[in-house]
Amino acid sequence: MKMTKKNAITRMKPDVSKSVHLFAAPLIWTAVGIMLMVRGLGWIGFSLTCRLFIIALIIALIVGTVKSLTILDRSAKKTLSRIMTLNEKSCIGAVYPWKTWLLVILMMATGIALRSMTEPGIFLGTIYLAVGWGILLSSRHGWEHWLRRVRRK
Repeated sequence: MKMTKKNAITRMKPDVSKSVHLFAAPLIWTAVGIMLMVRGLGWIGFSLTCRLFIIALIIALIVGTVKSLTILDRSAKKTLSRIMTLNEKSCIGAVYPWKTWLLVILMMATGIALRSMTEPGIFLGTIYLAVGWGILLSSRHGWEHWLRRVRRK
């Protein structure tokens, strides 16, 4: 059988099952959330006075929780619903729509710009910690959905 260009591209396409998509979505959110939280904690600095560190931590956790419950939970649920409409085998990159990937690039560029404009410290660290906590908290929807699917099989 002669290999056509279309067949070659189709064979190289990284198709995965819905279960992999349902695992990848919260895994990405969890990894990014933890990375942002670790970076934020590092910038807040454990060397600050205990009171100032606790205040920054409390502010970040409150802001992150509010963001999770009001914005990110909706986004996580929408992503999960979208994944369930995908074909059983589809490209791993389809875990998020292209607009979400563009938003990720924009947020990364914003983070780079913020770090280049100012020395990371307590303010930027608190922002990173809040965003990371919000993302991590909202990842729970994906993990719940994935666990339900795994238990059913």
